[in-house]
Amino acid sequence: MALIEVYNLEKRYEVGESMVYALDDVSLEIDAGEFVAVMGPSGSGKSTFMNMIGCLDVPTAGRYLLDGTDTGALDRDELAEIRNRKIGFVFQGFNLLKRTTALENVAVPLLYSTKRPQDYQDRAIQALKLLGLENRMDHHPNQLSGGQQQRVAIARALVNDAPLLLADEPTGNLDTKTGVEIMELFVRLNAEKKITIVLVTHEADIAAYSKRIIRFLDGRIVSDQMN
Repeated sequence: MALIEVYNLEKRYEVGESMVYALDDVSLEIDAGEFVAVMGPSGSGKSTFMNMIGCLDVPTAGRYLLDGTDTGALDRDELAEIRNRKIGFVFQGFNLLKRTTALENVAVPLLYSTKRPQDYQDRAIQALKLLGLENRMDHHPNQLSGGQQQRVAIARALVNDAPLLLADEPTGNLDTKTGVEIMELFVRLNAEKKITIVLVTHEADIAAYSKRIIRFLDGRIVSDQMN
């Protein structure tokens, strides 16, 4: 069953008297449980596509359905709610709050959810345990290695049981060995938890961990192949 459905998606900008297409008539489906890598050179449209399916931006034209919901019919508050319920984000720069502990960082998405406050700590603890960080819960980001910080960020993305995880260059700030560990973690989460993962990367060895590779160029999909 399709979790992501994109039909004739466009994102265009006026630059002087010219029209620039960041996305140009993009259509695709991604099924629940898939692990997809999105590749392309700088300016190809891959990051714009990620922003669209993450409900961080809205298209100029076309439709995007997330888990059956037409996001084009949602207002700003409703988009924020669907992001919180349906999507976990992992970024290259970790984006952790520096003055809060790992446990507090992981609990942040729960503050905007409809779940009971008394469940917050238990859910955050379970997410950290899943990532092997039960002994680092009270540590601040500056007390953690890069790999540990990214694991905290992944735990934060998982804490709301969102069915979709979007990862934007998640190994970009990590050394090769730690990057391999993070990618193996994504493979395990996809296999065991059936979490749908869409990963943006420019590195072929990182994309090789996925099951499907979609390549963008000049705002269009130029290839879409099983890996």
